[in-house]
Amino acid sequence: MNSIDSDTLSKFYDATLARRLLAYLRPYRTVVGVSVVLLLILSGLRLVGPYLLKIAIDESIPRNDTGQLQTLTFLFVLVLFLQFGVGFLQTYATNWTGQRIMHDLRLQIFRHIQKLDIAYLDKKSTGSVITRLTNDVDVLNELFTSGAVSVFGDVFSLLGIVAVMLWINWKLALVCFSVVPLLFIATLLFKQRVRGSYRRVRAAVARINSFLQEAITGMPIVQVFVQEERKLEEFKERNREHLQANLDSNFYYAIFYPIVSLIGTLALALILWYGGLQVLNGVLTLGAVVAFVQYSERFYKPISDLSEKFNILQSAMASSERIFDLLDTRASVSAPAVPQIPSQPGGSIEFCNVSFRYDANMPVLKNLSFRVGAGEKVAIVGATGAGKTTLISLLNRFYDVDQGHIAVDGVDLRLWDPAQLRQRIAVVLQDVFLFSGSIADNIRLWDGRVSDQAMKEAAHRVLAADFIESMPDGYATVLNERGQSISSGQRQLLSFARALARNPEILVLDEATSSVDPHTEHQIQIALAKLIEDRTALIIAHRLSTIQNCNRILVLHKGELVEEGTHAQLLARQGIYFKLYQLQFQDQLHDSESSPKAGARTLSPG
Repeated sequence: MNSIDSDTLSKFYDATLARRLLAYLRPYRTVVGVSVVLLLILSGLRLVGPYLLKIAIDESIPRNDTGQLQTLTFLFVLVLFLQFGVGFLQTYATNWTGQRIMHDLRLQIFRHIQKLDIAYLDKKSTGSVITRLTNDVDVLNELFTSGAVSVFGDVFSLLGIVAVMLWINWKLALVCFSVVPLLFIATLLFKQRVRGSYRRVRAAVARINSFLQEAITGMPIVQVFVQEERKLEEFKERNREHLQANLDSNFYYAIFYPIVSLIGTLALALILWYGGLQVLNGVLTLGAVVAFVQYSERFYKPISDLSEKFNILQSAMASSERIFDLLDTRASVSAPAVPQIPSQPGGSIEFCNVSFRYDANMPVLKNLSFRVGAGEKVAIVGATGAGKTTLISLLNRFYDVDQGHIAVDGVDLRLWDPAQLRQRIAVVLQDVFLFSGSIADNIRLWDGRVSDQAMKEAAHRVLAADFIESMPDGYATVLNERGQSISSGQRQLLSFARALARNPEILVLDEATSSVDPHTEHQIQIALAKLIEDRTALIIAHRLSTIQNCNRILVLHKGELVEEGTHAQLLARQGIYFKLYQLQFQDQLHDSESSPKAGARTLSPG
């Protein structure tokens, strides 16, 4: 399991996390300030009711002063209405602020994810990253809307109640406050145990999201191989982990909250005992005791709220650890301070003594050197795992090489602005990824620089226009997720159109015709032969029949360049390329002999 999903996340100081979280309030400090002022007013209004009740019991009722009693009643009702109005405005302002902060935070996280290396996303599960944008941000939303600002209201209420109680009778106030140390002890014990359980909840949610993303995407395979029961058992295990983590956190919360209530009840009992004795001795009025009872309830209500907010805070700290761990991750591939621009652009490529490994113990490329001239088309072949696809990742600078260097148009990739470099290179992959949206959007990729004319011309040149224009809405036809509403061959044609619409200097084809039927492949080869005449082309292919007309063929074996030459030269050497070609020729011959029309054609290795 990767470190970001571990239950033993590195501990941050709560104060450090709190400062970082509160920084998100700064853009909305005016609204926050208004909300705090409203909280002050609301806290003051909550102090008025019990004191009005004290006056009514001690003065109005004994003197049978109906006029004063009516006035007190009117003021009491007025205070209630004011509390409602101020409370509404304060709640709306607080929730508005929380929603804006969550909007900003999600935007910041997504912007940061787009800047991270492909290496980071390769190592982290999709569900883990999604959890930060959804569940973890939602937890912080609860903190800002129900915790951060409203804590001030609870604190103001506490301070106001303490001041009024001390003013009415300081001795009875001290009796009431004598149980407060028990609250600190309970809070300390709760804090020590609950943080770990919330970390486990967040990690469990990430694991469930990762599992669901993979399971739902791969559901056709699961059903084809009748693996529903096994997948169900896997989900049960992850669901059980999530359940247990939540039950543990709920257990601590179920203990903590009743303890706070019990301490509040104990304080009320002390008020009734000591205050009653004071009333019997004529030292204290009955109205003061009644007011104390109400103030006591209002004193421990904010404390109960604070305990609940402490529960929210602990959950938010666990989520913020994960979010800031992501935001603090820095991309190892970045643009130089002063990017270089090639003096003679054209699309030349040079690999010089390049070595690279994804894992310290598994080298992928070893001291690889070759050069591709501008406008030259070069094929790269080799067995699975030879390092062919890694070349594409390095050429686009998704990773930096461990040793040696790669240059495009004579400029080391590390001196290029990655965005400018990738604009000059178009890649067509074997596994075509299409987005939800129209066909036109998937060809242009929402790039305003690609005009409608350029988009349609690219579709015509790769023979995709016929099937596009035959659809009811043509280029405006909306594709569903990953383009599952069209065939794999049609998806491949769209990927060709997408690449060519950008008019790149360098065209990279990675098994680009593997998903196309032989007839369509033949048509594409005719189109590609014309399209790559004026640009550099790297063609990675298993079907050796598709690369025989390349200027050169590079043969990789276990990350090393072992052969180089034309198709005829490599066959004449009878090395690895010859063996690969023989294997494919025998497979084709076997397929031909198995066909009812086997005698209708003859295959030749030449």
